[in-house]
Amino acid sequence: MTVLGGFDIGGTKCAVTIGRVKENGIDLLDKVMFPTPTTPRETIDLLIGELETLLAVYAREPLEAIGISCGGPLDSRTGVILSPPNLPGWDRIDCIAPVRERFGVPVGLQNDANACALAEWKWGAGQGCRNMIFLTFGTGMGAGLILDGRLYTGTNDMAGEVGHIRLADAGPVGFGKAGSFEGFCSGGGIARLARYKAEKAIAQGTPPSFCPTAGELDDITAQTVGEAAQEGDPLALDIFRIVGEKLGQGLALLIDILNPERIVIGSIYGRQQSILEPIVLRQAAEETIPYSLGACSIVPAGLGESVGDYASLSVAAAIRERRSVVG
Repeated sequence: MTVLGGFDIGGTKCAVTIGRVKENGIDLLDKVMFPTPTTPRETIDLLIGELETLLAVYAREPLEAIGISCGGPLDSRTGVILSPPNLPGWDRIDCIAPVRERFGVPVGLQNDANACALAEWKWGAGQGCRNMIFLTFGTGMGAGLILDGRLYTGTNDMAGEVGHIRLADAGPVGFGKAGSFEGFCSGGGIARLARYKAEKAIAQGTPPSFCPTAGELDDITAQTVGEAAQEGDPLALDIFRIVGEKLGQGLALLIDILNPERIVIGSIYGRQQSILEPIVLRQAAEETIPYSLGACSIVPAGLGESVGDYASLSVAAAIRERRSVVG
């Protein structure tokens, strides 16, 4: 038996995971999380140290590969992280070389959406598909593309940046663009839309349950709006109607262009599926070529809230599979 290691590098927190390979998947053995240190060097050193600690616990099982998941932009071919907006100071940082030097095993890097797509394709709701799209729908909106049975990353690792697509002339700002897919369909975008609508409702004397006074506008989050929607708050439900319609509109574009057999959606979609799904399917049916839509299922992430835990391990697993084919 062998184990795989995974590093997830985020703007506020990092995680180290270790998993045991089995015949039809992987067992997540352990996970350690910590706040992201100030500098890249500190972060990489701490990731290495935490993996060493985990490997000491599972010392009988050799480490075969390590996968790294991080927000882009990045160069997966050279293992260099290229100034992600959520990681100030990470300017052309080679994160593979020091890890490979310490552990002596192959190391791979992918952006977080691609890594999640690999995880869902290998072990989640995308199993058995040759053409699958994974949408993050969390803090932001990004996509990982599995096309013709392999991960598609584009010319310079920028494929799948669907959050930048403009869906309306005006609307919440996401990915630096008003009315974008990410503006409407992300945690930050939902919160911004809710603040705008709550402020108007308060001024009209009809405050929503998730924000009774103007002094609480800055406390609005996608989670508080989602909880209010589940309890039947009219304004919260209207916000999620807009989100669902825009999500359906975005999916229609992707289905028409890429003709996938499955779209797997993470985070917020799974939490709010009962509200969003009928709206999304109705909107997609109105805007998509019927023959293409009929070949595509739209489902929540099979790994649920744990998809991020498996993301970096899926990068390591991809390395392992390539080596077994070559070997």
